[in-house]
Amino acid sequence: MHRTSIVLSHRALRNRATALLQNVNILHNSQLNNIAKPVNENGFFPLRALLYSTYTFTRRVPDPNDPAALMKEDGIAVCSQMWIENFREPDKTVGNLTNYLRRFELWVLAYQKVCTDETGAYLPRSSITRPALDDLLALRNAVLDGRFKWGARLEFFIRSPKDKTEYESLSKRKIRAILTTTQPAPFQDKIVQEVLLMILEPIYEARFSQKSFAFRPGRNAHTVLRVIRRSFAGYLWYIKGDLSTVLDGMKVGMVISALMRDVRDKKVIDLIKAALTTPVITSRVDDGEKKKKKKRKYQKKRVLAEDEPKPDPYWLETFFGFAPEEAEIHPSWGHCGILSPLLANIFLDELDRWMEDKIKEFYRPSTSDVIWNSPDEEAEQGNTSWPEFVPTSGPDKTRKIDYIRYGGHILIGVRGPRADAATLRKQLIEFCDQKYMLKLDNESLPIEHITKGIMFLDHVLCRRVVYPTLRYTATGGKIISEKGVGTLLSVTASLKQCIKQFRKLNFLKGDRDPDPQPCFRMFHATQAHTNAQMNKLLATMVEWYRYADNRKKIVNFCSYIIRGSLAKLYAAKYKLRSRAKVYKIGARNLSRPLKEKKGQSPEYHNLLRMGLVESIDGLLYTRMSLVPETDYSPFPGGWRPDHERALLEYIRLEDPKTLEEERNCLKEQGLISPQDYISMLVWNYKRNAISVDHVSSLLSSGNSIKGEADLSLGSNDESDDQRFTTEEDKEERIRAAQG
Repeated sequence: MHRTSIVLSHRALRNRATALLQNVNILHNSQLNNIAKPVNENGFFPLRALLYSTYTFTRRVPDPNDPAALMKEDGIAVCSQMWIENFREPDKTVGNLTNYLRRFELWVLAYQKVCTDETGAYLPRSSITRPALDDLLALRNAVLDGRFKWGARLEFFIRSPKDKTEYESLSKRKIRAILTTTQPAPFQDKIVQEVLLMILEPIYEARFSQKSFAFRPGRNAHTVLRVIRRSFAGYLWYIKGDLSTVLDGMKVGMVISALMRDVRDKKVIDLIKAALTTPVITSRVDDGEKKKKKKRKYQKKRVLAEDEPKPDPYWLETFFGFAPEEAEIHPSWGHCGILSPLLANIFLDELDRWMEDKIKEFYRPSTSDVIWNSPDEEAEQGNTSWPEFVPTSGPDKTRKIDYIRYGGHILIGVRGPRADAATLRKQLIEFCDQKYMLKLDNESLPIEHITKGIMFLDHVLCRRVVYPTLRYTATGGKIISEKGVGTLLSVTASLKQCIKQFRKLNFLKGDRDPDPQPCFRMFHATQAHTNAQMNKLLATMVEWYRYADNRKKIVNFCSYIIRGSLAKLYAAKYKLRSRAKVYKIGARNLSRPLKEKKGQSPEYHNLLRMGLVESIDGLLYTRMSLVPETDYSPFPGGWRPDHERALLEYIRLEDPKTLEEERNCLKEQGLISPQDYISMLVWNYKRNAISVDHVSSLLSSGNSIKGEADLSLGSNDESDDQRFTTEEDKEERIRAAQG
């Protein structure tokens, strides 16, 4: 009976499976016959065949447009690989960038960066929603298919997470205002700009000249000042030029031609060309259409939205007002956005290459000069530990020029007669006219002597004659002291420019006798908050003037202006009438509270101990002795940023030739690598029971490598009776080896 029930159950299962396969019509007729036929006389149905056949035909094919399937690697790993490949072959012409444009990992990374800028909070990759990934994939496909349009106002492939506007329900008036007035860059445009920047930046950073410093990672204005202090000490004539009009009046054809020198990918070129040529709507609504609204007498404090980033604090906004003239212009071309600074450097890179050729052409060493007198152009100048000091040279000087560029501003130093500087200026004017169609004259490229002082990045370069005492040890150990004479390159912060910037920010009035003005922007803030904001401003300015020779003087002046401004503010706020009374109550650094609680309330220190009031930090650098010293740390020759040095070191270590050279060097010098040394120690201890100290003594005694190898490997033909068989013999051998 039990056998009969099993047969009936399998027959029922066979009938159901046969009906299922006939209805679906998936399998072939021969397969149906084979599956429906019992395998033996007992009538058992082949379940394994049915399951295998069903699994084979119902297996899901991977969707090529599934965002989860496209994110195979980490976006940062993809970017790192791009940097390594381009720095390994910096002169290689790039022909296919569309493959990188297809990498969905880069689009996800760009989305994370743009969302961080939009919302002010970092968005992890795991927190990106599936609808956002689908929209991001649609944007990528639109870019690859040529359906993407720059500057779209109403039709978007992807929208910002904080954009809650329902464009379908907008009125005609609002739609017309969106289409005809200035609007911020669309969210999807920023994502495409980020992707293009991640693809193009490693290509050109490996090719850019070491003479350009603006709009590049790892390089800033401090780098320029340190390069000037180290390399421009011996130059007598300086040519300072302003080519920022090139950045304002951009010519699309020239930018695309400069871009195509190294990149030959048509899709990327067309995408950038469309961003440059698509017009940007900047018109505004007429004044007649604007509705006049009466301004309230008392404005309510604006409350930020939950996902809205906080605006820049007051101290940072104030410090941005101190930006030097060379750093004020930030290129913004068409719809390129953050891609514009990179395109500006690509556009001006030909000028950098031309100047590098001129540096080699003008170099004429003189043996009677004390610096740069070697035929090798890269020879060190003078004293490397004191590079800004140049000893007095002979009558004939080495002819040499040097050049740096920060954005659209250039500085050229010439060592030699003024005629060389005039010749170089004439050639530079002709080059700019031919390549950039920029009309320059002698007034726009003045030639100035170092004694008059050259202003660059709000620092003055000048020369002073100094008479240092040179002490050195002669033959026989005799110490000789001699009075030397030479020139010293001084890099000082411009006090005139500092006063000008403070006056522009309404912190003071007057030039010769500057008078601080009250900072009414902080009128409604507490004393603790106001002092904290100004301390951050002072700390930032101390860092900005880090390499100035007059760092103490200029920072103390800034502290005086800010302290006087706050004293006048507190005098007006607490009705104390004068700054002297404010200093009397609040101390010199304004650290004491200026307003006490009325009645029998406890003192400020008791309230502070109970946590009922904020602690008030005194202003920094109220005395010149509190200001840190100037940073004179030597700047190395052939300097590169940290990320470039790490890349070059990684590429060098990855090269098999490097490992082979190190091995050959170890063999030639009779040394042992650490890996071989550790292996020898372990093997000797296991094989011969020799302690570590004995092996170290053998290595230090100067034995040959062959003898050490024989010791470490031992003899393979030793007989069993010569080996140690008991623990006592082993201990005696170890003690003998240690002794």
